[in-house]
Amino acid sequence: MMEQVNEFDFENRIVSNEYDENMDAEVENSLRPKTLQDYIGQEKAKANLKVYIESAKKRGEPLDHVLLYGPPGLGKTTLSGIIAAEMGVSIRTTSGPAIEKPGDLVAILTNLRDGDVLFIDEIHRLSRVIEEILYPAMEDYAVDIIIGKGPSAQSIHLPIPKFTLVGATTRAGQLTTPLRDRFGVLLKLELYTTKELAEIVRRSADILGIEIEKSGAEQIASRSRGTPRIANRLLKRVRDFALVKGNGVIDREIADFALNALEIDELGLDNIDRRMLEAIIKYYGGGPVGLETLAATIGEEAITIEDVYEPYLLQIGFLARTPRGRCATRLAYDHLGISYSSAPSPKGVEGQQNMDFSE
Repeated sequence: MMEQVNEFDFENRIVSNEYDENMDAEVENSLRPKTLQDYIGQEKAKANLKVYIESAKKRGEPLDHVLLYGPPGLGKTTLSGIIAAEMGVSIRTTSGPAIEKPGDLVAILTNLRDGDVLFIDEIHRLSRVIEEILYPAMEDYAVDIIIGKGPSAQSIHLPIPKFTLVGATTRAGQLTTPLRDRFGVLLKLELYTTKELAEIVRRSADILGIEIEKSGAEQIASRSRGTPRIANRLLKRVRDFALVKGNGVIDREIADFALNALEIDELGLDNIDRRMLEAIIKYYGGGPVGLETLAATIGEEAITIEDVYEPYLLQIGFLARTPRGRCATRLAYDHLGISYSSAPSPKGVEGQQNMDFSE
């Protein structure tokens, strides 16, 4: 049995793209761009959004409700702040789990001013009761509230200021159809290229007063899993190595040394990723292996594997999902330096038994 991964490892996992207040709060707040011009990457979404904002300003109306979706750490919260700044209005920020009662949402909506932006993070986690109140607010800019109980209860139709709802979610598929259909603008955020991330790293280094060479920024960017949040975390840690083990300047050599010390390889995989792939290959012949079985083998919860570890391994083609379980692909064997010639063909997907995963 492999060494178990404890809770401490997960909470402090530097290549996790989930927001961590201890690691990200101070840095993200200082590094977030304030305008579309300063926002790096997401060119397609940014170009469309610029048109929508300019059109709304010319009409003298609030921007249509915006849904931002995509993996964590790509800049959805940052983009919501930019929308408010570009429109010249204030922003009110909350999250789906934080709105527990109808009164909570009504209080937020009635305190908005004309044109304000209401940003709801993790909007897919809103309860159905809250959603029912949000529908007329989004469409008619009014809320229906009940005063009193029993026969004396009265329904009051309360107008609210015209506002722009910006919703962010990592799971667009979990949004109910009525809620999703009420968003006029849907923008999908994609993983960043290494070139874009290198530019982000250099910008962040400049703001933080860190000396960095182009080769050092590229080294950090290439191991950041296409995610700015991870790139900024790695920049801080590499800076520490540069100050202690180097001359304070981040170049390719010190960046490579630091990232190897952090056990983050050239594709951004850490020891937990490699441990999971090795478990599938060494204990289960490359798969298929069921999710619950795999979770028990590496000492993790199934939901953590599915939501945290699997997505990136699937994106880079190291893992395949089949009806019978998870399979390690030929790319994973090659990356780990394990011979693929003796590996059994992955089963479970009709017509894929002899698939060549190298393509």
